[in-house]
Amino acid sequence: MKNNNQLGIYIHIPFCVQKCIYCDFLSAPANEETKYSYVHALIKEIEKTSKDFKDRDVNSIFFGGGTPSTLDPILIVEIMDALRTHFQINEFAEVSLECNPGTLDEDKAYIYRNAGINRISFGLQSVNNDELKMLGRIHSFEEFRDSFRLARNYGFNNINIDIMTGLPGQTKESLEKTLKTVLAFKPEHISAYGLILEEGTKLFENINNYPSIPSDEDDRDMYELGRAQITKAKLRQYEISNYAKKGYECIHNLKYWNREEYLGFGIGAASFVNETRYLNTRDINAYMDALNKKDMKLESIRENVEKLDINDAKEEFVFLGLRKTDGISLEDYKERFGEDINKQYEKEIASNVEKGLLVLEGDRMKLTRTGVDISNSVMADFIIG
Repeated sequence: MKNNNQLGIYIHIPFCVQKCIYCDFLSAPANEETKYSYVHALIKEIEKTSKDFKDRDVNSIFFGGGTPSTLDPILIVEIMDALRTHFQINEFAEVSLECNPGTLDEDKAYIYRNAGINRISFGLQSVNNDELKMLGRIHSFEEFRDSFRLARNYGFNNINIDIMTGLPGQTKESLEKTLKTVLAFKPEHISAYGLILEEGTKLFENINNYPSIPSDEDDRDMYELGRAQITKAKLRQYEISNYAKKGYECIHNLKYWNREEYLGFGIGAASFVNETRYLNTRDINAYMDALNKKDMKLESIRENVEKLDINDAKEEFVFLGLRKTDGISLEDYKERFGEDINKQYEKEIASNVEKGLLVLEGDRMKLTRTGVDISNSVMADFIIG
């Protein structure tokens, strides 16, 4: 059962050196003046929002983007200082920062550690320089290697490495090289995501100018290759795309899958509190202008505000929870919603168990290996019509 007093905080830093061909995240290059102005507006949002959450125990903070490590590191310090001033930060809180290889240096590593950052997430994607160049990544494998070693030297003992499968032109052999090389660094956590072809990206619009994307069958084979190699190296798969050494599962990301509460700060950031989901405006100028007004109302930067009803909550509990390899707790469902899960989903559960896509083991309901392959289809069955 979740601790209702704990809270996560997400900080969106929307700046990067250049846009990758597959990226549909809210990010773009910017000058230093814009970066400073944005961070100072973000700190005002932190201060104003905190008034309703003074008694909450913040046990995770996540700096995402974009590329947070492109900021002057003093700005990261200012954000951390603001969070400590206005929130109760647990002394054992997980504090993660996404970092692109090649953007980390000794000064940043030193400042990050002293600011309280204790988890680094490197966006490597591939160890093959030709694949990195094709994707528009700004780094080489050699720069990743140097950045990883630098982080270790400065005491970071909780490091994630992102890799991607299904890249244009990627083969099982090139993926195997990436897996073997990454595992040799002995990271505490690996996120292995399949490429999604998103409308509006450079890759989507110019797909014929790039090497062919692996077929769905090849992509499934690559996923299975990654799962086999990573788990063989003693990192447990705890979510469809995430693996960790025991005790190093990402606390912040687990909040999303467990429907625990979190606040998002910055443009486009999502929040979930009091059974309400909302997003911040994606317009950086509107965001900064609003927060610079003396009589600023937080409602002026909020969009897509949705108060969830009991059926929404049940749906989310199931389809988010099934992303975890441990699945969901039937007892937890009963405690939260006051009824047996079979009362709501008897037909859906029976059908997917019969198809070999779900399994019931004691108190747990989870996807089978086959179910993971078509997880979106299984989860869609639990959307209440």
